[in-house]
Amino acid sequence: MNGILDEARAALHSVWHRRWLALAVAWGVCMMGWLVVATVPNSYESRARIFVQLDDPLAEQIGVGVGDRKRDVERVRQTLTSAINLEKVIRSTRLGDGITTPKQMEEMILGLGKAVKVVSQQDKLFEISAVSTDGSLSDAESAKLAQDIVQKLIDLFREGNLAGDRGDMTDTLDFMNQQLADREKQLEVAEQHRLAFEAKYPELAQGGASLVQRLESSRAELRGIDGDIAAAQSSLAAINGQIAGTPQSIAGPGGGGAKGMLAQAQGELAAMRARGLTDSHPDVIVARNQVAQLKVAAAAEGPGGGTPNPAYSSLQSIRADRQASLQALQARRAGIQADLARVTAQQIENPEVAAEAQRISRDYDVLKQQYDKLLQDREQLRLRGQVANERSAVRFQVTDPPTTPRSPIAPNRPILLFAVLILGVGAGGGAAFAIGQLRSTFQTTAKLERAFGLPVLGAISHTLTDAGRALRRKRLKYFIAGSAALGGVFVLLIFSEFIQRGLVA
Repeated sequence: MNGILDEARAALHSVWHRRWLALAVAWGVCMMGWLVVATVPNSYESRARIFVQLDDPLAEQIGVGVGDRKRDVERVRQTLTSAINLEKVIRSTRLGDGITTPKQMEEMILGLGKAVKVVSQQDKLFEISAVSTDGSLSDAESAKLAQDIVQKLIDLFREGNLAGDRGDMTDTLDFMNQQLADREKQLEVAEQHRLAFEAKYPELAQGGASLVQRLESSRAELRGIDGDIAAAQSSLAAINGQIAGTPQSIAGPGGGGAKGMLAQAQGELAAMRARGLTDSHPDVIVARNQVAQLKVAAAAEGPGGGTPNPAYSSLQSIRADRQASLQALQARRAGIQADLARVTAQQIENPEVAAEAQRISRDYDVLKQQYDKLLQDREQLRLRGQVANERSAVRFQVTDPPTTPRSPIAPNRPILLFAVLILGVGAGGGAAFAIGQLRSTFQTTAKLERAFGLPVLGAISHTLTDAGRALRRKRLKYFIAGSAALGGVFVLLIFSEFIQRGLVA
């Protein structure tokens, strides 16, 4: 520990012994360093924030969803720092002063691209920032330039989103109109071929439908008619059963009793058979015998034995209507079967004509579907274009206008000035210590003993006269004054830096 202290005292003594050299080196390093720091231009940053409103019920109604508008805004945000937009910013601000060659413009664009940032802070909030570092401008002018750059970027951001895809929409509509015109011509040619074929082969013409479609449609219709016929037959059987159980006349007062009883017995017999009783059943045998006896009695009564039954007449009318419906269905079924047979026979007899009809019908259907789809897409695009032109689907609001920089963001000149001062003092002390190490001198007796390995009996101190002590004090005052002057220059530089910042504000 004592050795370390001795070495430290020796080093301090060596530096102090050459203090004028240390002070001169410190002055030289500090002046050079402060000059370099003074040549570094200040960088001023301006910021602004934009709020983007994406909700629009009308736009969503026509198919322009929030996702589409988000992609549009993100696309404009990403292309905002493109070379074309940066060139617009340069030409509209002081950055373009003095640029005469394309190479100078390219270098300026590269520099501005590094100084500009567009950041999405939240879902609907964007921040635009720009840094201005121009040594040829004053600090106030550089701060104003940063603000102008951000303002121009905001204008480009607004123009890019308000314009939207109007140019692309116009090009798309022109392309769609051209495609529609081509499809319309092709469709007219196909329709003419189809009409000519139908005029030549009318038996294969059926409203433009293909043979396969006609066959499938006829078979499906035939299956439906078969089901309707089955239902009509069942309904007719049910009404026949009701008629069988309903008497044709009703016995009136004073006559025709046998005929009424006969009708009632016949109804009971029909009801038994409807329940599934066979002729060998005892009840059926009794009923049949009763009917036979009543027939004889009714024949003996003669005409005028009763009044007509209204229910029987109504059932007869219903049965006639259902019979007519059944006959109509059967006739329709026969017609469809005949058409199927005719078309099938035509395919068998003239397969080439049938294939030609199939090809013409298929080509026409394909062209018609394409034309209808293109027409629908064109109208939808036109509506979207009108909404984009007449009603902006994306609205902007500048929440924070471009700020006017009050202080530079770089460099941190006070810290740099202080660092240069520390570096200069350290360099002066280091130079004095290095010179002391190069010379063969011994600051302490212990160091002399270690160097020669011999004991040191004593040391003679340096004795000064009065004139020497006065000269020593004078030189010390000069040294202190020189050191204080170095610190004063540092304080003056710090003070001037803050005054310069105040002038910018």
